[in-house]
Amino acid sequence: MSKESSGKDPTSAEAFSERERAALKDRAAELKTEARRSRSADKAAADEADVLEKISQMPEEDRRLAEKVHALVTLAAPELAPKLYYGQPAYARNGKIVCFFRSGQGDKERYSTFGFGVEAKLDDPTGLWPTAYALTDLSDAAWETLSELVTRAAS
Repeated sequence: MSKESSGKDPTSAEAFSERERAALKDRAAELKTEARRSRSADKAAADEADVLEKISQMPEEDRRLAEKVHALVTLAAPELAPKLYYGQPAYARNGKIVCFFRSGQGDKERYSTFGFGVEAKLDDPTGLWPTAYALTDLSDAAWETLSELVTRAAS
């Protein structure tokens, strides 16, 4: 969006909402932590502990979903490494995000989301494939579908 169309300078602090600025600060802190931990033998354990701590701080409904997502991803794609990404749980291959959970209540949205990054192997020959799903009260069939997508994304 250009300055002319929005009336705001996109490089100014007002171009970002308070929540967006907080997410950027979270990401900057995560990058500093990653750099510091890259020299640590316990990096994977510390990254997972950060994810579990973030999940534990979520409001009840989002925490319940995030805990199920974490269990699902670690079972369906144990090769993906948990890590924080913009202050939210994510799962990476070789440091690159494959999939992630976004807390709806934390983002002041009406539902949480589970999404896939460009590293996900979900490409479809039709040129149309999923990149994010709204999560509410998922059925067993929906959890199974999500598990299959995570397995494909990680392959």
